Amino acid sequence: MERSKVVVFLHDFLREKKGDYDVITHDRHIHTPFCPHGSSDPLEAYIENAIDKGVTSITFTEHAPLPNGFTDPVPTKDSALSPDQLSLYIDTCYAAKKTYAPSIEINIGLEIDYIDGFSEQTAMLLNTWGHQLDDSILSVHFLQVPDGSYHCIDYSREAFQSLISACGSIKKVYELYYKTVQASIEANLGQFTPCRIGHISLARKFQKLFPRDFDDTPLIMKTLETVRDNNKSLDINIAGLSKEHCRETYPPLRWIEKAKEMNIPLVYGSDAHTANYVGTSRDEVARFF
Repeated sequence: MERSKVVVFLHDFLREKKGDYDVITHDRHIHTPFCPHGSSDPLEAYIENAIDKGVTSITFTEHAPLPNGFTDPVPTKDSALSPDQLSLYIDTCYAAKKTYAPSIEINIGLEIDYIDGFSEQTAMLLNTWGHQLDDSILSVHFLQVPDGSYHCIDYSREAFQSLISACGSIKKVYELYYKTVQASIEANLGQFTPCRIGHISLARKFQKLFPRDFDDTPLIMKTLETVRDNNKSLDINIAGLSKEHCRETYPPLRWIEKAKEMNIPLVYGSDAHTANYVGTSRDEVARFF
C-alpha cells in the first residue's frame, strides 16, 4: 500500500477509535535542524515522525532572525536563525515540501519575535520574506525592563530570576509579559503580519520554582479578549508539559476551554525541537478541537 494511503487509513482508524472527538492531524509549530538551540535531527526525521504518527499536515516555524539592531540577550546568542541561513532554510523546506507532497502537507513558516521597540525592523523582515511563507506565528520571548535592557523570559531559571530582579517582583514580570503579548496581538507589521499568537502563557514556564502569590486570571483573560477582538488564532502549545518547572500546556487547559467558548480559532503545535517530539501529547488537548 502506498504511504499516502497508509496515512489516510491510519487517520480514519484513529478517528473511529476515539469516537467522542476528532483526532488532531496537524502540527503547526515545529522547529528544525536550523534552530541554533535545537537538535541536529535531520529535517527528514521530523517529517517521517509526523507521518508515522498519523499527522497529515505540518508547518515548520523556525525562529526568524532577530531584528536588525537588536542584540540577543542570552549568553549563548542562539535564540534565532542567523540572517545568512534564512534563504537556505526556506529552500530546504521547499524541497522537502515537493518531495513529500504525496504523503504529507508541508507548510513553510517562521516563528516571528515581537520585540518592543523593533516593530519597524520586524515589518521589514516580513515584507522581504513573507511572500515565500505559507504560515507564521508571532511570539514573545524578550521583554524590555524598566531600565531599557532586554531579557529572555524562557532561557533559564537564572535568567528568570534576573528578570524578576529587573522588574521588581514576579507579578511585575507577568504584567510586563502579558502587556507585551497584547501589544504583539495589536501590532501592524504589514501585509504579512502573523495571524497566530504563540504560547501566550510562557511566563509560567518556571512557575514551580517561582510560585505566584497573585492570581493571573485577569491577565490571561484580557489577553484572550485581545486575541478575539483582533481576529487572531491561538497556538495551543504542549511544550510546557515536558518542562519540569511548568508541567502544563501553553495556555493551561482551562484557558484553552475558555478560548474555545470565545470562538477563538485553536491550532495545535508541539513546538518540537527534536524529531521525536513532533505530534506529541495531542490527546491532552484533542477534546478542544
